[in-house]
Amino acid sequence: MSDSDDDGVPTLSAHTLAALQEFYSETRTGLDHSVQPSDQFAVGAVEEDWRMSQFWYSDETAARLAEEVVREAGEGGRIACVSAPSVYQKLKQGVVGGSDRVSAVVLEYDRRFAAYGEDFVYYDYNQPLSLPAVVAPRSFDVVLADPPYLSEECLSKVAETIKYLSKGKVLLCTGAIMEKLAGELLGVTMCSFLPKHNRNLSNEFRCFVNYPSRLS
Repeated sequence: MSDSDDDGVPTLSAHTLAALQEFYSETRTGLDHSVQPSDQFAVGAVEEDWRMSQFWYSDETAARLAEEVVREAGEGGRIACVSAPSVYQKLKQGVVGGSDRVSAVVLEYDRRFAAYGEDFVYYDYNQPLSLPAVVAPRSFDVVLADPPYLSEECLSKVAETIKYLSKGKVLLCTGAIMEKLAGELLGVTMCSFLPKHNRNLSNEFRCFVNYPSRLS
């Protein structure tokens, strides 16, 4: 490459670089420090990070999905939230009826959610069965999963995790374009309920279940 080519490379101003550094620092620190301790489980207490394809549900959708999994898990049931931290947060807020009678864990790649202690399970969908020994096979009454990417590879690998975790009931949240593959992999069908996000997504988003559901 010639010197003239080097001169043509765009550079960032000191102000822009400082702003980027502040952004990256904030996204690594876990819970938002402006959030009160009583609100640590509020949806949005951990900021979305677009680099990890994170898009949080609206508060209303998170509550509706939390109500669904509580009802389906039953008394003393266990719920796994796979790449769906906003539903886990809603379950822990104590605002959903019956949420105090179930237990929940959040499987997440984003280590900021380690702030939730033993409920956090590090999860990389590229290694779908690389889970700690405390996560036993078929140990969850309901598995709610929201694969981070709309791709056959991602859904196929997340499906492996779901099958490992679930006793039977699956609630999958993903793009409508994944309907056929989701049915083939998990035996799920599309619900009429339309989930919403805090930010509008360009792709139509839907819920899928493999059991009779009030979301249908």
